[in-house]
Amino acid sequence: MTTPPPGDGETDARGDAPAPITFHEAFAQAARNAGIGQVTPGEAPTRSSLLKAIGGVRGLIESILPGLAFLVIFTITKNLVLSVSAPVALAVVFVIVRLVTRSAVMPAIAGLLGVGVSAGLALFTGRAEDNFVLGIVINVVCLVVLLISLVARRPLIGVIVSLLVNDPGGYRTDPAKGRVVLVATWCWVGLFAARLAVEVPLYLAAQTEILASVKLIMGVPLYAGLLWVTWLLVRAAYAKTEPSASVEPPAEIS
Repeated sequence: MTTPPPGDGETDARGDAPAPITFHEAFAQAARNAGIGQVTPGEAPTRSSLLKAIGGVRGLIESILPGLAFLVIFTITKNLVLSVSAPVALAVVFVIVRLVTRSAVMPAIAGLLGVGVSAGLALFTGRAEDNFVLGIVINVVCLVVLLISLVARRPLIGVIVSLLVNDPGGYRTDPAKGRVVLVATWCWVGLFAARLAVEVPLYLAAQTEILASVKLIMGVPLYAGLLWVTWLLVRAAYAKTEPSASVEPPAEIS
């Protein structure tokens, strides 16, 4: 009888526990599950891969519908409780549907947590615009992380792509790769900075309906467009790189 190798969730022949997953392995898996991981560097992106990167049709609906429900209901009724409750109810339905259809449920749970926290903040303060505080904070965090990676001379897109192709530090020794990942990282900096430049003044001015509309426009559409541009940039520099691992289905992002 053969003994299962350590690391498969069972003890080895000596009864030792399997080696824990390292931070590097966890980050590499996260990179493969992220949107940019849905096209192997060097391959041509397709419309189907782009749709997969944003979670497919279901992920698109789950990303857009709660925000759209808030916008429509608040614009018509100006009722804060009803406006923030509708997205939460929709998010609960999304979780139930995924459970019933035995689909990956964590993306829907993450979405439920997001709209739940946002609704709670708005109800706590009584200000409808506070429904968007969480999204603004997430944009700030993403922008800071990207800028730190640039200051540290480890552009985040370069780190992610290096993990996808098992080419640690390749962008630091290859000038062509280095320029591409630097430009791509700055493009993502521009996305988050643009969101904040538009959304923060609207939040401070309590322009809730306009803020809700802008969030929808600058959300999935801009994310998908920039993801496509990133794929094209990376493909140009990594066209001759042999992929080392297959790409797994994405975890959807609210």
